[in-house]
Amino acid sequence: MTGKPIFVLGSFVVACSAKVARFPRPGESLAAETVTIEPGGKGLNQAIMARRLGADVEGLLAVGDDLAAAFALPALERAGLPASMLVRLTGHTGSGIGFTDAAGETCVAVAPGANLALSAEHVLQRARAIAGAALVTAQFEIGDQPIEAAFALARQAGVPTLLNPSPLRVVPETMLALTSILIVNETEARGLAIALGLKPGGATEPQRLAAEFAPALMERGPRLVVVTRGAAGAIAVTTEGQVIEQQGFAVETIDSLGAGDAFAATLGVRLATGRSLPESLRDAAIAGALTTTRNGVFDALPSLAAIKAMIRA
Repeated sequence: MTGKPIFVLGSFVVACSAKVARFPRPGESLAAETVTIEPGGKGLNQAIMARRLGADVEGLLAVGDDLAAAFALPALERAGLPASMLVRLTGHTGSGIGFTDAAGETCVAVAPGANLALSAEHVLQRARAIAGAALVTAQFEIGDQPIEAAFALARQAGVPTLLNPSPLRVVPETMLALTSILIVNETEARGLAIALGLKPGGATEPQRLAAEFAPALMERGPRLVVVTRGAAGAIAVTTEGQVIEQQGFAVETIDSLGAGDAFAATLGVRLATGRSLPESLRDAAIAGALTTTRNGVFDALPSLAAIKAMIRA
């Protein structure tokens, strides 16, 4: 794939995940089927996914000065990502732990560490790369200031922006005003609806989502709002009033960690490279589904060839 790169405002964590029959109860110890320790973080996952789709990737990933930081550079090299993405800071490298139950459902806790020390100043040092990107993406394992700084630079250069506000916190109005594409899951959508003074159910029921939730967000900036629905697929609403319901793809789910990152990155990259919204949503849903068919995330994120093979199948 040729063309302008995708600029990822990333996050890096050393991710530990355990496959269990069910989630542990308070005070309980469980035997795990498998335990995986790998380089992760929503930002890194999305950067890897973009690269596996064939896109050139640039961006920022913060790590600390502890032993865990040693995971980062080999991970970037293995994923074909540039070492120039790394920002080395004082403090702890991000870390996280997740559980996946027998049904493939997950729960995750993340300590962002150095990711929260990524600043607007770091972003300004990459202003030229941001202005020359096809898309600038961000998630919420980093702070607000670098996101707003990058999105402002992108807006000035006419570069579209994609925000995946996960893990959810209050989304500043100034950030929404600079966001082109907003992607949330159903839980995040309900939280955003409450913040907007709307009934949370209206953020996930298809008709009310299109009539109430998406328009309320679009009044604040985004031109495309997408709510992912796990195995059920996703719903996208545009400012032109187009509503697309993308069905999910049936696969044997082993581990759903990373599926949302695969979806978000694929949708952004495919749109940035000129694909239509329906085609991009289809590819994103396939990428998310394929990611659930293997344990972990790093090796589970699919290639463009794997996505095309599923389309043919």
